[in-house]
Amino acid sequence: MEPLTLVIVIIFFALIFDFLNGFHDSANSIATIVSTRVLTPRKAVVWAAFFNLIAAFMFDVHVAKTIGKGLVELTAINEMVLLGALIGAIVWNLITWFYGIPSSSSHALIGGLAGSAIAKAGFGVILIGGWTKTLLFIILAPIIGMLLGFILMVSVLWIFKDKSSFKINNKFRKMQLVSAAFYSLGHGTNDAQKTMGIITSLLVTTGYLSTFDVPYWVILLSHVAIALGTLFGGWRIVKTMGQKITKLQPSGGFCAETSGGLTLLITAFFGIAVSTTHTITAAIMGVGATKRISAVRWGLASNIIMAWILTIPASAIVGGLTYWIISLF
Repeated sequence: MEPLTLVIVIIFFALIFDFLNGFHDSANSIATIVSTRVLTPRKAVVWAAFFNLIAAFMFDVHVAKTIGKGLVELTAINEMVLLGALIGAIVWNLITWFYGIPSSSSHALIGGLAGSAIAKAGFGVILIGGWTKTLLFIILAPIIGMLLGFILMVSVLWIFKDKSSFKINNKFRKMQLVSAAFYSLGHGTNDAQKTMGIITSLLVTTGYLSTFDVPYWVILLSHVAIALGTLFGGWRIVKTMGQKITKLQPSGGFCAETSGGLTLLITAFFGIAVSTTHTITAAIMGVGATKRISAVRWGLASNIIMAWILTIPASAIVGGLTYWIISLF
């Protein structure tokens, strides 16, 4: 295959991953607003997709730099490594989508990248510093999301303690439109940047870029792909996120989305590639726990946590195997 053709093929796979990321994670953006009946599913995905798209014009690309040059040594990888990483992530995303498991597309991508890179160059290709921060926030991101969700929900209940629940939720129906938009901005700026990082790494390793500066066309394509994926939606996961973890009212949906969005924007500012899925799931749990501990279905939550733990090693294995197979050709 001609070098330019191979680059185009890998960019195509990167955009497929980005599309599936939006498809897989659309539940994160819309589950709360759909389950509280503030918007219909069709209107909710349009709302979320729009704010995923406009995030392209509002934020820097710190996360893209972390993914593209902070996890593996760029000089030690090639196009096949990146293709193996993308295929590994895509396969894991499809498996978890099929079973309705809200796993992390982000961790599927970095797991696939690690497995594919190790298959080519060994464990020395891994940049420990970048991985320390990423692995630390596998734990910290859901904790932050859960604590913020709990604190914000308690604050809302205290502020409106003299109001009936009907009046409170009526007020928050409109406010939840804002919080859903806020969360979608955080989702767009965090997750689309992961695809930007892979494409920019490809352009650097193949000599089309001399330095790791994300081109504007890469930013725009990445956000368009994730927005289109969000439009199609992953309805299996919507049910898990919006109904099975805990029952939400508009006030709870507002608190979960605001907490999740705030966590994502703060971490994106510092270039930390966190899981949007981990963050919003934990925020929903935090909101549910304000009612009573039993209001959260912790058995289901433990299954989700197990999927979080398995995502990086499982996608790494798939990424490594994929690299070995495609390198034969």
